[in-house]
Amino acid sequence: MTNYSNPVLDADWPDPDAVRVGEDYWLIASSFHRAPGLPVLHSRDLVSWEHVANALPALPPAGHYALPRHGSGVWAPSLRHHDGLFWIVYPDPDHGIFVLTAADPRGPWSEPWCLVPGRGLIDPCPLWDDDGRAYLVHGWAKSRAGVKNRLTVVEVDPGLRRVVGPAHTVIDGDELPGFRTLEGPKLYQRDGWYWIFAPAGGVATGWQTVFRSRSVWGPYEHRVVLAQGDTPVNGPHQGAWVDTPDGEDWFLHFQDRGVFGRVVHLQPMRWDDDGWPVLGDDGTPVLTHPTPVVGAEPGEPARSDDFAAPGLAPRWHWQANPAEGWAVADGGGTLHLPAQPSPRGNLRDQGAVLAQQLPGQPSVWETRVELAGDAPGTRAGVVVLGRAYSWAGLERTPAGVEVTVRRGGPHGDEEVLAQGPTPARCRAVVVRAAVDPGGVVTWGWRDAADPDASWHEPAPAWQAHAGHWVGAEVGLFASAPLGADLRPGDGGTFGPVRVAVAGKEA
Repeated sequence: MTNYSNPVLDADWPDPDAVRVGEDYWLIASSFHRAPGLPVLHSRDLVSWEHVANALPALPPAGHYALPRHGSGVWAPSLRHHDGLFWIVYPDPDHGIFVLTAADPRGPWSEPWCLVPGRGLIDPCPLWDDDGRAYLVHGWAKSRAGVKNRLTVVEVDPGLRRVVGPAHTVIDGDELPGFRTLEGPKLYQRDGWYWIFAPAGGVATGWQTVFRSRSVWGPYEHRVVLAQGDTPVNGPHQGAWVDTPDGEDWFLHFQDRGVFGRVVHLQPMRWDDDGWPVLGDDGTPVLTHPTPVVGAEPGEPARSDDFAAPGLAPRWHWQANPAEGWAVADGGGTLHLPAQPSPRGNLRDQGAVLAQQLPGQPSVWETRVELAGDAPGTRAGVVVLGRAYSWAGLERTPAGVEVTVRRGGPHGDEEVLAQGPTPARCRAVVVRAAVDPGGVVTWGWRDAADPDASWHEPAPAWQAHAGHWVGAEVGLFASAPLGADLRPGDGGTFGPVRVAVAGKEA
């Protein structure tokens, strides 16, 4: 019998929700300020996942998200299948609750529409009742609404176009001893009960609670059904109850791993004699367990990219809504990023950073970088991006094109960690980012024209940082100072991106 080990998705897939339709499982996650957003993953066995699409090409309002809005955008979404359609309901804490639909999760998805406008409305989940009525449960963000630690239910029309009744607070966490930051609700029906699965206690330190009532409006009783216990799985938090075609029950949730983001665990689930769910090993997370499907081989989404197909693969995202011309990906085996003006030279301000998540295991990233452009300060390279960042690549200086390593923070100028000339007649370098189990990055480079050339490690190792509600990311970029005399073709050209995770090609 094959076992899987948790996490089944060891990278930043925050606030996962999932459904099964037939023999297919579909999972979505928060994407915050990044675009395209709302990643869609597919599995046939719950332990091997493929990133197949992104449901949201750009975030509304488009102009607002033309710049990076770190920590804003798509917070915890929900995914449901109803009346032949897949439905995503997601919150933007600054604008309201949005809905989009698709007949196929791989797309195309509809344009999103706003179901409930307002600030501070978070973590929505719909339920179509057995009597044909529809309800929405959601939480609150104190940073926008001034309140938190409570769950609200409101009746909506079955098309999720409008609110049709008053909102009611059905669970007030302030009335429950020890509860704080009650959020992330998922609403279900089973055996005549309404069920709300919701975490509390904070992302890194909390637990998973289940509430039930005979009425959607309450009153609700509750039990804590998953907590860290003596395991290393801190704050088991917020996820999805799914079943198999054979009637087994499972629960997907996340664990906050700091610089590696919110990684996804899979827990077995059963029902006790009193009709309550029991998650994991009698309420504590399992680290290994037999796979839901006999013989299933656990596997993570692909990360390497040979750029052999036109366009960008779903694994890539920008730091803001992309503008036309940010990338030239014609399928010829290279990717060209035209240099984008950067007013402060700070990569946290630059939407045109093309990135993906940092894996939760040691990883090595390599790509060929070539720089075109005579404007001083033009640069292209690889960045590990969070609240602070570091990058390595090529920069046009008064001395010519030089190999450069820099670091920067959320404010102020970058600091040069290393800078020096490339070898004679060297037009391109291979840049390497080697990331250890703690998220410490060691930069390396070599002459791209000579595969036998020695690797140089020009700067001290650097500790990666998590971003705002997200883990660290690895990205590609090309930029130039504001006002630089840029010409068509100026920027960075990147060869295939090769990624090895825990020593294996990813």
